[in-house]
Amino acid sequence: MARGPDGKGGGAGFSLADQLFNAETARDLAAGFSVLPGFDAGRFLDTVLPRFEGLGVHARLDVLADGLEAQLPRDFSAMAEALEAAMPPPLSPDLRDDDFGRFIHAVPGVLAARHGLETPERALDLLHAATQRFSMEYAIRPFLNRWPDLVLDRMALWARDPHYHVRRLVSEGTRPRLPWGAGITLDPLRPLALLDLLHADEARFVTRSVANHLNDLSRPHPDAVLERLRRWREAGAQGQAELDWMTRHALRTAVKRGEPGALALLGYRADLPVSARLELPAQVRIGEALDFAVTLDGEEPGPVLVDYRLRFARPSGTAEKVFKLKAARIVPGTPLRLEKRHRMKGDATTFRLYPGPHAVIVQVNGRDVAEGSFELLGA
Repeated sequence: MARGPDGKGGGAGFSLADQLFNAETARDLAAGFSVLPGFDAGRFLDTVLPRFEGLGVHARLDVLADGLEAQLPRDFSAMAEALEAAMPPPLSPDLRDDDFGRFIHAVPGVLAARHGLETPERALDLLHAATQRFSMEYAIRPFLNRWPDLVLDRMALWARDPHYHVRRLVSEGTRPRLPWGAGITLDPLRPLALLDLLHADEARFVTRSVANHLNDLSRPHPDAVLERLRRWREAGAQGQAELDWMTRHALRTAVKRGEPGALALLGYRADLPVSARLELPAQVRIGEALDFAVTLDGEEPGPVLVDYRLRFARPSGTAEKVFKLKAARIVPGTPLRLEKRHRMKGDATTFRLYPGPHAVIVQVNGRDVAEGSFELLGA
């Protein structure tokens, strides 16, 4: 489910910000900081809770940081020591995936970015500790922009850290297109040497980040991504099944763009001779399902990756989105029929539908093989 940086999305009235930052979670954070001499939990809650209303995730983190900052030492080294003293135990280093921690523990990263840029060594120590409670991928990026060599040198050590959250930060924090993250001025090819250290990691939490990092890189530097994946395949340091998964995940948007090199690395021939017959209705109403079918025939056997694009009518022209259909195999003389039901959601929060002429384009191994039009009617 797509959500913007304000933490809103999903069903009517749902607020991720309310779920993550509320009176209960603020009290939990205050309880942790109550280990500090003189910390007034009541004062903290009275300060932050009235400010939550109407704010999104990142804004509420700033509110929490403001409330803590008012009761912490002004000197950053002393502030960092206090933040570390109030941290909960690290997340289990024995897990391998999906152990994100609690958003309230992102606050040390906010304060590190606010006050630690002039003392980066101490700030990086704080982020190393904090990321074992909640990922510091957003907090590390101002340091990458200000002190790139220092941070990359530290990350070379972190890439071998015993805690997989620290190792993941190396990849996730340097992603060229981190969702909702601040941009970085770093040459996007520099972190590839760090990914060389991480690609053989045993934790899916890390390898997924590595694959997402390569996926970010695949648009501006497609050849560099393909070369790295080939190099890792030749090195044999990662298990074949995991590396195959990483390769598919890293090349997913390149495949949607129909890039021949990406398809070839995955074993799909762009020139595989395939013909297609597309069946779809003449009209569909917003809120209803578009039911269509495509039948593929091939002269040669081979694997096929079948996707479809929807071409939407927009007030200023058209827009297209790619969707997965099927990975299958063509056998000469045996037609392959694929059916799909695609709901034309009228209540989507991220992509509004407009009545008018629409189209379905079927692509096989990145090549367009069939196209058909239909009229989208109003709800």
